[in-house]
Parts: sequence; C-alpha cells; structure tokens
Amino acid sequence: MSHNPIIRWERDDDGIVVLTIDDPTQRVNTMNAGFVDALEAALDRIETERDTITGVVVTSGKDTFFAGGDLNDLRDASKDRIDEFATFVDRNSALLRRLETIGRPVVAAVNGSALGGGLELALATHHRVALDGPRNYVGLPEVTLGLLPGAGGVVRSVRMLGVERALSELLLQGQRRTVRSARELGIIDELVESRSELVAVSKKWIIANPDAAQPWDVKGYRIPGGTPGDRNEQLHSRLPAIPALLRKQSKGANYPAPQNIVAAAVESTQIDFDNALRVEARYFLDLATGQVAKNMIQAFFFDIQSVNGARGRSADRTPWRARKVVVLGAGMMGAGIAYECARAGIDVVLKDVTLEAAERGKGYSHKLVDKQVAAGRTSKDKGEALLARITPTDRAEMADGADLVIEAVFEDPAVKAQVLAEIEPYLADGALIGSNTSTLPITGLAENVPRPEDFIGLHFFSPVDRMPLLEIIKGEKTSADTLSRALDLAKQIAKTPIVVNDSRGFFTSRVIGTFINEALALLGEGVPATTIEQASSQAGYPAPVLQLTDELNLELLRRVRDASMQAAQDAGQAWIGHPAEAVLDRMLSEFGRAGRLAGAGFYEYDENRKRTRLWTGLSDAFGGANADIPFDDVVERLLFAEVIETVKCLDEGVLEAVPDANVGSILGIGFPGWTGGVLQFVDGYEGGVAGFVARARYLAETYSDRFTPPESLLQLTESGTTLARFRSAELVGTP
Repeated sequence: MSHNPIIRWERDDDGIVVLTIDDPTQRVNTMNAGFVDALEAALDRIETERDTITGVVVTSGKDTFFAGGDLNDLRDASKDRIDEFATFVDRNSALLRRLETIGRPVVAAVNGSALGGGLELALATHHRVALDGPRNYVGLPEVTLGLLPGAGGVVRSVRMLGVERALSELLLQGQRRTVRSARELGIIDELVESRSELVAVSKKWIIANPDAAQPWDVKGYRIPGGTPGDRNEQLHSRLPAIPALLRKQSKGANYPAPQNIVAAAVESTQIDFDNALRVEARYFLDLATGQVAKNMIQAFFFDIQSVNGARGRSADRTPWRARKVVVLGAGMMGAGIAYECARAGIDVVLKDVTLEAAERGKGYSHKLVDKQVAAGRTSKDKGEALLARITPTDRAEMADGADLVIEAVFEDPAVKAQVLAEIEPYLADGALIGSNTSTLPITGLAENVPRPEDFIGLHFFSPVDRMPLLEIIKGEKTSADTLSRALDLAKQIAKTPIVVNDSRGFFTSRVIGTFINEALALLGEGVPATTIEQASSQAGYPAPVLQLTDELNLELLRRVRDASMQAAQDAGQAWIGHPAEAVLDRMLSEFGRAGRLAGAGFYEYDENRKRTRLWTGLSDAFGGANADIPFDDVVERLLFAEVIETVKCLDEGVLEAVPDANVGSILGIGFPGWTGGVLQFVDGYEGGVAGFVARARYLAETYSDRFTPPESLLQLTESGTTLARFRSAELVGTP
C-alpha cells in the first residue's frame, strides 16, 4: 500500500487497484485543488503501470462518498479571475474523462451519499455499486445553489437517461434520491447491504467485465429519446415546451441556472462528448462567476450552517431533549406543532377547552399520517406509533411532569396568561415555557409566569409540518440556558432556528408587514392589481402579494395594526401612519372583504373558498389605471421595503446576526431565494452597499421617505464594508 495525503492506493493480487479518497483536512471529501492534484497523480500512475493493473475501484474513507465542489472556492469565483477558474474547471473535467477512458474497468464503490461532484465522479466510472440505506443519497443539487454540474454531470446524465428524464429526474429540481431510488432510475447499478461487501462486489464486477467502457464511447450509441435533430423522436416535438415550462415555474424571477442547464443539456446532444464537456463548463462558469450563485451559496450553505451551528455553546455539551410536551390550543398551529413534536418522538399532550376541540386537533395529525402512509413515505406501524404519542385532552392535570409547554392560543395576552397559569402547577421543575405568538412582545407575556427566565418565544410558521423555520425570541429575562434548550429543541424537531431579541412583531412578522403594506400602498396609488401581483411574482416571491394578504386575513392585519398603534400611544410615541392603512380599512369597513376565510378579499372565491380571480371591483375602488410607475420600481419597492426594515431591526438589536436575517427571510416569509436573503440582497446589489444606497435614495425622492437609507448603511458605504462582515451568528446568551 502507498499513501497520498488525499487518495490512498492499494493493489491486490488480482491487479485491482483501490483508490480510497480521504482528505485529512476536511470533514468530507470535496473537489478542491488538493483532490484534483491527487487524482491526476493517481491517473498518471495507473497509466504508467497499466500492464499490471486489471481494474480500478474508487471509494471513500469517510462516512460519505464525496460531497462535491468546495463552496469556498465557488463563492470566491469572480469574472475578473474567470480564466484562472476556467483552467481549474477544465482540468477537473478532463481528469474525470481520463478516468473513464483509462483502458481498464473502473467501479465506484459508493459507501455513503454522493451529491453534486460526488455523483459526477461516480458517473465517470463504468459501474456504480452503492451501500443501501435510507440516509444514503445521490443527486445533482447544484441548481439549488444557482449552479449546474460542471464536471460532466449534465453531459453524462443526458447520455444515460435522455434529455427529458435527465432534466426532470435529476437536473432542474436538484432532487436528492435515496440510492434505492437511484437504482430504479438507472444511475446506480447495484446495491449491497454492508460496507464490507462494497469493494468485494466491485472487484467481482471488474473481473467479469475486463473490457468495460462507457456506452457513449461505443460506436453507434444513441441517446435515449433522441436529439433535437431526430425528427422521428419524441424529443423533437416536446423540446419547444421545455422553455415555456421553465418560465411558468420561475414566473420570470431571476434564476438563471435552470435556463443554463436546459441549454447545456440540449446543446450537448448535438456534438461529440469532449466538446459537450466544454459547452457544459462554459455554462457553469457563467453561473459560478455571477452574483445569483454567490447569493444562494451564501444563504443556503454558509448562513444555514451558521444558524444551525453551536452558536457559542460548548461542542462537548450534552444536548437537552424534551420528553413530554404540552401544546396549549389545538387549532391549526397547535395541531401542527403537536404533529411535529410527535414525529420527533416526543410524547404530546394536546390541550384545548373541550375534549372535542382537542380531538379535532389530533385529527390533523391523522390526515397527515394517512397521506404519508398512502405515499409510501412511512409504514402503517410507524404512523400509528406517532399518533399514539398524541393525547388530546381538556384537563390541565394531564400535563403532569411535562418538561416543555408550547402555548399556541389566540393572540390575546390575557388568554395566553390564563392558559399558562392553569397549566404551570403541573409542569416539571424548570420546564421550558414557550409561546408561539407571532407579534406580542415576549417580555410582556413573561410577566404572567412565575419563572420568566424559563420563558421564550417559539414562533412556528404555518403549515408547521411543511415550514422549516423556527423563530426563537429572547425576552429581557430569558436565560442563556433557556435559549440553549430552545436551540436544542429546534434540532430535536428538525427545524432551522433563528434567534432574535424581543420587539413587537419580532423580525419576521414585522418585516413581512412592510411587504404587504407596500403592496397596499401601490394599490392605493392606482397601480393595477395585476401589475402588483406580477411584480411580486417576478421579484421571486413564492406567492403574489395580494393573494398572500387574502390568506393571512385582513381582519388579523387590522388587529395587529390597532395593537401596534395602541402600544405606541401607551408608550407616549406618535403613531406614524402608512398609506396602506386606508386601503385596509376600506376593504373591511366599506367593502366587507376580509380575505379567503370570508370568501371575499382582493380575490373572488367560489362556495368552497377556492380562489377564482381578482375582485372585479378593485379598479373601481382604487383606480387601477396608474401606469406611470415603472414596473422595475414596483418590483423594487416591494423588495426595498423589507430590506430597509430589516436593517432597522439590525440597528435596533432585534437582530444580532446577518445569517439569522437571511435564513429567516427566505425560509419564514418567502423573501426571494435568488437574493441570498434580505441582507445579502444589499451586499449583492449591483454596486454593493453603495449601489443599494443610491437606489434607495432614488425611491425615497420619487415615492416616499420610508425608503430613505438608514444611517448605518451610509456608514458602510463610506467605509466600504459589507453587511456580511459586519455581524456574525456566533454568540448565544441574554440580550
């Protein structure tokens, strides 16, 4: 056996070489410069000693097979260094091409997950044997980071599966597939039950296939489904529909990766393999050196890592785990929270004022479990075990011994105080007390519990089973230990946590309110509702803004406004009105249109409350003929309203860390993913912070002083500093 710092070489008596990738500098193997050097050295040696070699097995010395490209390198890729980066990309792609044309059978022994560059490496072998297991995934998820596979992933998957299947099953959605699912698709060839079998089965295949070659390197090979020029194949007639489908999915938002993927896939079929790799690389470089990929890599990798990290806590501490939770309130939110806790293995007492209401809440979990079983995502036994962990009740004493309580009742401080007081005597000593309020200050609510240091905000998002975010809110007396336990709970129930300080509306509710207000203000200025909806879609929001407002319910929005106004008056502060308020009040008081639940809002609904079309009376009510505002200004007014409010949250200390803002805005309130989040949008804006400030000044001068850039941004402009370097999510503790 001989050793390379990254790739170990071992040849057996049959002449089969096992290359074990095990980068000592990284937790997982990545396609960095060190790996590329090591792979080149290994290929040089194989070619030199080929006469004594019968085949090659590529495997990993880590728990995962290979994780893909080094995202630090990708984040730093820039257009002014594109030639240097292109050289690295071309070299990497060329080495994988050498691997599959080395003249000996090559097998990938995939011992764990192989995502991105890991699957690209495996596809460059002649046979793929994978260790079976529900947590072993393969896939090409680059599109979720604003990229495309740049080491042959597009070219090889298209030649294996055909254009349509490669696009739909691997490339355009970035699906992570279990290895069993990948076997069914055809990108994994064999499965083994134990790691010890991997190399043995791989060697057996090599001995049985001494002349193995890639199918596309065999003369006469035809790509499944044909190429665009094959008029007799289905692809020829279906190809024009693909760009239309992309436009429908993206709604015109700034996501260039899918377009580049389709272009690379289609063009690659019309030229030879080596030139196809060059085409793929050029489309990859276009994305990798662009701002959207940098934004998405920052948010969906680095910022997610940050908010899910230790946050200043000792790495060797024993995480706290909830064993019994009482959920107070069995409405939509409480029922969803109960389901998520039960899914995580926690015993749940779901309490409401009547047993009937509590059982109705458990019925929500029944429906979710039935869907999971029907779809084959869980077994009937596991589903029944989950449901058995939920006990519906109307009796407070059922909470006896609970170490966690999550209050999810009506947004009224008096009601919340009442239900917590009723349950508190039955809780275990030091139990974690959480409130699912979305707007009410935590410090005020904590005054109604005997142990305010154990009280914390746990703001879930609806529907709880599908929304990944948990906004954790520290009150003035919340202890560091309580916050630490709340972070442990987030991990236990598989939620992504952000941490904020107390404020009315906290971060997410406060900021999304500015988005809705700006849309209503535009409507009040006579901008057509169709324009506002189209602008929010093209900006990249998951739902058009007036449609979202109907879902949230206008009555709720008015209650929040009135409560905020009263709080300002009680504090002796002047209430600063917003032009949206006149639209909101008229919709409710004059037109009686409160939203979808009322069967009438900005949209019209049928008898089943299914949305049919925009309310035909909108133009009569608010004008709707103002075409003077440029469409780009409509788009950016929606975006800038949220960004400026977020900067104020940072300045006021509501936010302590930029990653919390970015992750929370995308996962919680639907800020467009291509931006990298609400503060990354500033750093990534054309011209950086200075460019954002200049545009904000234009919007302020043209429309309203609410777009005036905060002083903190002006200071960043003068110093040339970015928001990302200004604050980081490292500390945890009391405010």
